[in-house]
Order: sequence, then C-alpha cells, then structure tokens
Amino acid sequence: MKTLKIYMTVLSVVILSGCSKFLDVEPITQVTDQNFYKTPDDAFKALVGCYDGLQQIWANGMSFPVASEVLSDNTFGGTGASDGFGYQMVDEFDKTRSPADQNMFGDNWIAYYRGIHRCNTLISKLDQIEWGSSNLRATYESEVRFIRAYLYFDMVRLWGNIPLLSVPTDEYVPQSNPEDVYKLIAEDLMFAADNLAATPYTAQNAATYGRVTKWAAQALLARAYLYYTGYYNKPDLAGVIDKAQALAGLESIISTGGFGLVEDFANLWPVSLTKYVGEDNKETIFAIKYTFTSDYDGNTDGNHWMVMFGMREQSIYPYGNGWGGGTVNPKLWNAFSDNDTRKSASIISIAKEALPFTNQSKQREYTGYYVKKYTPLSDKDGNSEAVNHGGVNFMIGQYQDYVSIRYADVLLMAAELGSTNAQTYFDDVRKRAYKANFTALPVTKENIMKERQLEFAFEGHRYWDLLRQGVDYAANNIAQEIVVQNAGVNTNKVIKASNIVQTKGLQQIPYSQITLSNGTLLQNAGW
Repeated sequence: MKTLKIYMTVLSVVILSGCSKFLDVEPITQVTDQNFYKTPDDAFKALVGCYDGLQQIWANGMSFPVASEVLSDNTFGGTGASDGFGYQMVDEFDKTRSPADQNMFGDNWIAYYRGIHRCNTLISKLDQIEWGSSNLRATYESEVRFIRAYLYFDMVRLWGNIPLLSVPTDEYVPQSNPEDVYKLIAEDLMFAADNLAATPYTAQNAATYGRVTKWAAQALLARAYLYYTGYYNKPDLAGVIDKAQALAGLESIISTGGFGLVEDFANLWPVSLTKYVGEDNKETIFAIKYTFTSDYDGNTDGNHWMVMFGMREQSIYPYGNGWGGGTVNPKLWNAFSDNDTRKSASIISIAKEALPFTNQSKQREYTGYYVKKYTPLSDKDGNSEAVNHGGVNFMIGQYQDYVSIRYADVLLMAAELGSTNAQTYFDDVRKRAYKANFTALPVTKENIMKERQLEFAFEGHRYWDLLRQGVDYAANNIAQEIVVQNAGVNTNKVIKASNIVQTKGLQQIPYSQITLSNGTLLQNAGW
C-alpha cells in the first residue's frame, strides 16, 4: 500500500513520545499522551506508526527472513571472505566461531520491542478516543493487535524466553513462559479474525493493500497453531485455538477470500522482470511493505536486508551486487527435480546460467548458488535498479516487499490440517510447479513438508517447519559436512546436530540487553 508507506515516516513519531528505559526510546516530538489520542484521526496516525514499527524491525541487525534461511538447511552463512564470522556462528549454532559477536540480534531486539511499545500504547489509549459515530475502533484495534501478534510470534520463535509486555512500561521485566506469549498471540489474532470485515481480495480497494485483513489474521493464526503444537508438543494453541478452529479459518480464506495462485510461479518475483505480476497480486495475503525512500536521516522504510542475499560485490544483469550472505546449499538445488519450474525461479545457478561471476575470491562459503527470489537487481549497464528508481544506494534503497503469507501457504496448511479437500489443495500447488510434467503424489506429512521446502525456499519458513517437527528432527536435517570455497580455496564446513539440540533451536539473546537488565534477563542454553 504505497499511500500508507509514504505516511509512515512522517506520522509514526507520535507513538514514540515518552521515554522508556526498557526500550531505550527517547522523546522526539512535542506530541504527548496528554494532548494526543483524542479523535479517530489521531488513532489512525498512531496506527500508521505501528505499521511503521513493523516495517523497521529488520532495518538493522540480522533480519528474520535472512536468519530463518541461514539457520535452516537451505543456505549457509556466506558473506565476505574477510568479514567476521558472525553469520557462521548463527549458521552452525556455535558461539566459539565468533565469541565477540554477542549481539547479532541486538538491533532487532530493540526494534521489536519499540514496535511492541507502539502497539501497546495505542491499545491502551483506545478508550479515551472520542469515536463519536465512527465504527473504526474495532478495525483499528484488530490491525494493531495483529501487528503485535506478528512481532511476538517472530520473537518467541527466535528467542523462546522473552519478556511479555501487554501494556506500556519503562521497566525490565522477567522472561515469561512461552505459553503466555502464545496465548496473547492467539487472542490478538482471534480478535482480528473476528472483527475485521470479510472483504474478498477481488473487492478490496487498492489503496488499502498492505493493511491487515481478516484473511491475514486467520492465516497467521493457523501458522502459529502449527508451530506451537509441533515445537512444544501441545494439543492446541495455548488453550485458545484447536485444530478444527485453525482449519476452519483456512477454509474460510479458500472459500471466500477471493485469492488464487498466480499462474506461473516465476512471475511472483521481481527478478522475472517484464513478466512480474506485481506486488499485492492475488496470491499475496500479507506483506511487509517497502519503498526506495530510505535515507540516513531517519527514514528507514526500505528493504535493508535483501542486500545480504545479493552476489558478492558483482552485478551481472539482471542481478545486482550484494554481500553474499545466505549462499545456497547444493542439497537444496538437488532436491528440486529438473522439471520443477520453481528450481530456476528460486535459485541463481552460476554454472547453469553461464554467469561470468569472478568474485569467488571475495566470497565465503561459495557454492555456485545464490538466492533469486529476494535478490537486488541491476540494469544492463550494471547500475542498481534501486538507485534507478530513486534509492539513495543499493544497500538501503531496495524496495521489494516481503511477502510473509501467500495463498499457496494457506492451501498447504489446510492440507496438512486434514481438510477434506487436502488432495485438491496439494495438487493445485504442485500442478503450477510442474505444469505438463505433473504427476500426483499422496497427501502425507512427509510429502507436504518436502513441498513446503520447495515452494517456500528463501521466504523465511523452512527453519520453523523443521523445528516444529522436533528439535532432534531439525538438528539431523540441518547437520552437514560439506566442502565449500572460502576465498576460492576448498574448505571443509561442519554443522553439528549436537549444537542445535543444545540450544533447542533458540537464538542468542543479545548480551547488551542482559547487561542492561542487571541480570533480570537470562541467556538461552548453549549461548
């Protein structure tokens, strides 16, 4: 939603008034709680600030989409041959690989809680707004509660043991039981699903694309249900949502949401160039929106993390240069059959595409494969398309949206949850991938999980799909010994299953936060 993107930077300051020791948020405006939050327009401005908070969570640090792939068996850490080993530490679940990198997710932790602070502040002020005849309260509350749930769902999966803040506060609080966090997530998403209008995609106003919908809430609720019940081996989602309810929400999306699969998988991604179907297409249920307008004066509304996936410091049309993070595991390339159209649409193969890539000496963990779905683009002269469209540079000017929830995901989740139409849903996803080469497979858990890896490679889902099948299962699938190239030299790389088991798949809580809390926060095992 381009309109919302433009408003975000200007209006979000109103939600940041008031100092917070816990969040380290300083006042940057004269607008305060006492002279704001009076009218529906005030509420909308604050809501835009909450969307802005969601947009900023990966502006610095190690983004969730990149981390989710590096942690999985889809990619390695990569980055430059002379860079530090922080990405290898994360990739191998081994703090000895880079002991000084104690705050890989430090900026993200702060940004997440700033986003939570914005949401909690708006929620706490809804009663004092003079709504008059306006019926917008339920809509705005639904949107902000979805955003809060989205933020917490990222955080609780990454760190497991996190402080749960449901009201504005300026104090450090102890970490909560994950079940309590998931209970809030489930309640927030249920509220949004129950109170947002059931407007089909085909009837939506294009000006509202990017805002939370009933369908997004139902889909995220099912995703949270599958993860929580799998990882924690529980029968339902924190006592709030059971399997039947999760499935019913997905079936509602399928039957009345007005979504559909884009005919050609490759056309979902900007790298398909003139064939790209564009953002906010019929398969997009929820996306985090970005523009090219980021600068170094406080505007952080661009896609700052996608540069990590770019080929190391070399542009080869149509691919732009980047930092070489997340080099693709050859195991994933080989998992695709040659008649699966998703293979070439998802992965850049230097050899297959006969690309004149010459920067192996600058690349760590070179495999010959790079991420294609989320990669910077260049023109035929090697100029960054981000800059061509007005971006400050190729690093912060990327503007490709992050499509968090696609309709294909809804179909496969519904199949996994036992829909009576499971075979049809499963076949629909695979028919698009294989086209004339399609042959049916039975709907089994194993087949669905394999399909999810191929369908959603590099979209930030694979690691969590592995973990929800059990930590040991994830560890055994991720563990690997392989020869990669570091600065052009063959090097043995080892990922040990025991490291993943020791950490329970959770990440390092930033030590800067543990220090600031005076011991209130406790580090996760293995870190």
